[in-house]
Amino acid sequence: MSNPKSLQTGGARTPGGGVGFASGETVAKEKRKPILLRLGKYLMRHKWAFSLALLLTVISNGLALFGPELAGKAINAIGIGKGQADFDAVYDYATLMIICYILSAILTWLLNVLMISLSRKVVYQMRQDIFNHLAKLPVSFFDKNASGDIISRISYDTDTINTSLSNDLVAILTAITTIIGSFIMMLRISPILTIVIVVTVPLAIFASRYISIKIRPLYRVRSRMLGELNGFAEEMISGQKTLKAYNREQAVIDSFATENDNVVQAYYRADYYGSLMFPCVAFVTNLSLTLISVIGAFMYMGGKILVGDIASFVLYSRKFSGPINEIANLYGELQSALAAAERVFKLLDEEPEKADRDNAETLQDVQGDVKIDNVDFGYLPDKPVLTDFSLDAPRGSMIAIVGPTGAGKTTLINMLMRFYDIDSGSILVDGKDIYTVTRDSLRLSYSMVLQDTWLFYGTIYENIAYARPDATLEEVIAAAKAAKIDDYIMSLPNGYDTILTDDAANISKGQKQLLTIARAMLMNSNMLILDEATSNVDTRTEVKIQQAMRELMRDKTCFVVAHRLSTIQNADKILVINDGKVVESGTHRQLMDKKGFYRKLYDAQFE
Repeated sequence: MSNPKSLQTGGARTPGGGVGFASGETVAKEKRKPILLRLGKYLMRHKWAFSLALLLTVISNGLALFGPELAGKAINAIGIGKGQADFDAVYDYATLMIICYILSAILTWLLNVLMISLSRKVVYQMRQDIFNHLAKLPVSFFDKNASGDIISRISYDTDTINTSLSNDLVAILTAITTIIGSFIMMLRISPILTIVIVVTVPLAIFASRYISIKIRPLYRVRSRMLGELNGFAEEMISGQKTLKAYNREQAVIDSFATENDNVVQAYYRADYYGSLMFPCVAFVTNLSLTLISVIGAFMYMGGKILVGDIASFVLYSRKFSGPINEIANLYGELQSALAAAERVFKLLDEEPEKADRDNAETLQDVQGDVKIDNVDFGYLPDKPVLTDFSLDAPRGSMIAIVGPTGAGKTTLINMLMRFYDIDSGSILVDGKDIYTVTRDSLRLSYSMVLQDTWLFYGTIYENIAYARPDATLEEVIAAAKAAKIDDYIMSLPNGYDTILTDDAANISKGQKQLLTIARAMLMNSNMLILDEATSNVDTRTEVKIQQAMRELMRDKTCFVVAHRLSTIQNADKILVINDGKVVESGTHRQLMDKKGFYRKLYDAQFE
């Protein structure tokens, strides 16, 4: 059976052995702007709330910016060096300062509440978009990418973006308005002292930019490594029984320690270099404060400025440099958020399944005549899996597909369901090319039972009626009886209302298989696909299921992929596939009489 997961096309093999999205170590500069623009589009879906946030930011910071000016006037009113003080004016200025700061605090609180709500809506929509897009992606995407990394993008990466929007964006908006407002106020007080700021601030900006260039790739690697760890952990947790059976616990612990160390080192490197940002910027801003104090003192002695104005300027310089320091301190988080956003958008940019043709028709009243004509297919262009493959399956026939592992049996099912597109040839259902009909109607024409059972958290009734939510209890019970699972269900305390836990871990594999078979039996379709569907049940039950299935699927077309040849002896036609080609075909008796490849397979199983 050919397994597309082994091909790993389109995904990058990660150092830990998992499969993730192909990605480089750095984000190209020209890609940063599109990422910000796409984040901006999410914000603009709530433009009125965002506009209100901008307004609250300007007003709250504007009120806070009056504080230093009022403080300077209060100091001047004391009359330092003049021997007189206007305490009424000092009181009035102090009162105005308190009022401004109280109003600013209230508006800042409202801004934070608003941004939390806004970011929640943005991340909700983003996460919904991701999940909706996942539903549109082809099966090949999930065959090539580790589910743990996908889950990491839905959870961790979107949470990182949420934190940045709710906290960091407020801080940045506040910083920008404060920087602009402070600069204007400093110009009003002393253009000469403002020159000091103009000279020293570019140094801080240069230091921030230099360090950010160095740390951004590190945050991107950090996100990727965490995705790899999630994928590894999920894989190991789901395989606990196998691990214990082969006594591989210590080996897995050692492997996890390596993966965990990779993540910790990635976090350390990102945080270590990110921590350099604040000290560097703080040094430059403190240097500017020192120069302001010295030059301001000379200007005061020369009668060029008042003490209160110097105090106001110092306060404004702190307000001016403080946001720069804060932005520098937040830059690491912003880099992490941008790296997370890029991972999310890469997922959203994955190509969905090809759209149906504009004139595609809906398959209706499907009879079940299937014809495959000279089909070539390969998961990779230079590695064909099926070559010049043909098959005629008339209505009501049972077609069994057998062959060694990797021969192309499951590949045939993938093509029938259009999970993968063929390279050449044609596949017809009731005389209609499957590429001229809608994909949804084609897939609903089949009932499908796989070797890997899939059941979700919910009642047994809900799991059996998954494809037919409107099915009555009587119909569900009839399907369960046909699948030989009704007696077991009725033995449970809550019968069909019994809750199945995550992946139905509270029942055996054989019982899970029977439930999925009952689900397929309930489907009102004229074609059935069984891919190793009875591999988890005992031989006696398997014979009963085959009998019940044959009776239930009378006049319906069945495709059965089987390893146990004893289960398909009654098939109307058995296709023996080897190396992507049909090497033999016929009934069980005909193939046994030929004493060819099928006979060798059969004898090998019963020797």
